[in-house]
Amino acid sequence: MKFNLIEKLAVIKAIDEVIQLDEELRPGELSYMEQLAQSLDFDLELVYEARDTEAPEALAVLRAMPPDKQQALVRLMTEAANADGQVDEKEIRFIYRVFSAAGIEPEI
Repeated sequence: MKFNLIEKLAVIKAIDEVIQLDEELRPGELSYMEQLAQSLDFDLELVYEARDTEAPEALAVLRAMPPDKQQALVRLMTEAANADGQVDEKEIRFIYRVFSAAGIEPEI
């Protein structure tokens, strides 16, 4: 999936928030972010820029993305939650709050 720069910032912000929820960066999560950087073609410095993006702005971008990109986000956020080998309830709740706020209906 090819995201433009604004979309990348919003996607990275959402994924980074999932990874940071437990306040502990585990090796699997770091590895996932490195893989994500390769597949989405961004420098890891963009993560710091994404962290500075305001949540309402990121949600507006996610809301405006076409359905295929929104479904890619669903997959990416789910993978991020699983990256450390354990999915925390806080991660699940956060992911669904993002989906709800961005008007994303995950395809099952």
